[in-house]
Formats: sequence, C-alpha cells, structure tokens
Amino acid sequence: MGKGGDGGEENMAAWLVSINTLKIQPFKLPALGPYEVLVRMKAVGICGSDVHYLKVLSFIYMSCAHFVVKEPMVIGHECAGVIEEVGSEVKTLVVGDRVALEPGISCGHCKYCKGGRYNLCVDMKFFATPPVHGSLANKVVHPADLCFKLPDNLSLEEGAMCEPLSVGVHACRRANIGLETNVLIMGAGPIGLVTMLAARAFGAPRIIIVDVDEYRLSVAKSLGADDFVKVSTNIQDLDEEVRQIQKAMGSDIDITFDCAGFGKTMSTALNSTRVGGKVCLVGMGHNEMTVPLTSAAAREVDIVGVFRYKDTWPLCIEFMRSGKIDVKPLITHRFGFSQEEVEEAFEVSARGGDAIKVMFNL
Repeated sequence: MGKGGDGGEENMAAWLVSINTLKIQPFKLPALGPYEVLVRMKAVGICGSDVHYLKVLSFIYMSCAHFVVKEPMVIGHECAGVIEEVGSEVKTLVVGDRVALEPGISCGHCKYCKGGRYNLCVDMKFFATPPVHGSLANKVVHPADLCFKLPDNLSLEEGAMCEPLSVGVHACRRANIGLETNVLIMGAGPIGLVTMLAARAFGAPRIIIVDVDEYRLSVAKSLGADDFVKVSTNIQDLDEEVRQIQKAMGSDIDITFDCAGFGKTMSTALNSTRVGGKVCLVGMGHNEMTVPLTSAAAREVDIVGVFRYKDTWPLCIEFMRSGKIDVKPLITHRFGFSQEEVEEAFEVSARGGDAIKVMFNL
C-alpha cells in the first residue's frame, strides 16, 4: 500500500461547509490501493451542479435534484492532473503522466454495470455527489482505469473539459447522430455548447441552437452553429417560436437536445421535432414539468433520457487530439486555488453572463 496523501505537504481541498460557504481546509486521503493512483490536480472546472449545491439550496439541506448534501463535502468533478504515485498493480500509467479523470466509480457487479450501462449504476460513487468527496483539491486518489493519459498536444485544461464534453458525446450516441440528422439544441450554456460541438463531430449536417441570451447565442454561432433563434421565457410565445425555429432549420428537425430541462424548452423541443423524430432530455432544470406528451405520442416522437455518460473519455480525447473538437474557446475565466479566488470563481460562475466555463489552475 502506498502512502496516498499522508506524506509530504498537507493536502488541501475546497469544502462546501454550509449554505453559500466554501472553505479551503485539510483533506485527508485514503492509503493508495494496488489499482489506484495518486493524482496532483492541475485543472478543475466548475460545473452547474457544483454551483447548484452551493447556491440553489433548501433551508435545511443543500441539494441538486435528488442528491442532498447533509454534511461538509469537497466540491468539484471536472478535472485533470499529473500522476504522482501508482499502486503496486498499476501497469498502464507511470509517475509524471498527465491524465484526465472520469469522476464516477461504478460497482461493476450490478445488472446495469454488467449490461454495459454503468452510468446507471445505483451504487455509483461520483466525485462531489453526496456523500462522496470531489476533486477540487491539491491531490486525490482514484482508480487507475478511470485516469486517461493525455496526448502531448492537449493541455490539462482540455483534459478537464473531457467531463462536460462527455455529456454531449453520450447524448449524441443516445440519439444516433450521424450525417443525415439535422439537430436542434435548446440552451446555449456549457452543456448545450459541448453537445453542439459533439453533434458536429458526429457528422450532423445542420445545427440550430436556441437560447434567451444573445451573448451565448453569439458564442454558439462563433463555434459553428449554422443559425440560432433567440426566444423568451414566456410560454405564450411558444407556437410562434416553434415556427421561427423550423424556418431557421429549413428542413425537418430530426433530433432535438433539450440542454436546459425546463417546461417551456421541453415543450418547444417536442413541438419542433419532426414526426418520428427524437428528443433527448439532457438538462435538469426542473424536476417536474408540464409538456405536450399526447401530441408528441401521436407523432411518435421518441423521448430519450440522458444521464451522465459511459465509455466516453477515449473518444473525447481523440476528438480534441485530432482537431475535430476545440473546447478551448469555452474556457472563459481562470482562477488560482486560494480562499479568495475560490469564492470569486463560484460567484463568477453563478452570475453567468459572459462566463461559460470557469477553470481553476492548481
């Protein structure tokens, strides 16, 4: 057994300690197992779920969907770093390797894991999902087979971006995106943008993106969207906006990704998609929503759920290595790892505006 984080300087991490309060405090790591590696974190991105745990809270528990924070927890799960120590049985990585970390550890034994859908594992241990600690720390211990070596032409920041990009890649696989699928994307936030990049890499010939924010739509256009439609939050505008979206596409909308997950966005998605098409629900803005299911069923519009990802890191790395996807423009803000900068970074991310992906450089 290795020393894990017990030796050398004290390991520090960003802890979510109470409502709207993050503190950099000591983080004791377990001893290094034979199939694990010790990774010094170098790049960690802020995800919407991280902000949600911190900001969009109940009075009793800090929560995101059905995951509830009941005690202090280390935050962060979009990450990459450098190997500092390897377990005795690790053969694929060596000290000094730069790696991107897949943050979820599935059980490997349940019917979902055995059936190849480990992202649905009910015993998943996922960075910064209660009660599992995250990766916004100097060092973490992680299974070697969930650490993916980065090629020389990719930065550690790009490695950290494998996590959000994986959501888009998994969504495109679920939707069977290809050379003949015209794509509509609801929401030009980080997940909408990576889904757009992934859809293009999978061969989608035409992509339209929709949002309420002009700045994010302009970013989407600069990243390769064929056209965009600015919409409102008013449900009364839905029918007219559907007409605008279909006109912008100029042909049938085969696949729609709802990367926001609100009642209006899902209703727009269902009404915009062609007969026999497919809607993938990626975003989780609302736990419950009222949507036009009957009319969608009458047109046989399939509704597909998307939860996390599986087996995506190698493809994400290859897409970036080959130049098919460039995630660098998505990283808009960078911060160091001090108490003041951690607090500021989360405030910037929570405000939105021109902040797309906020990244820590440790």
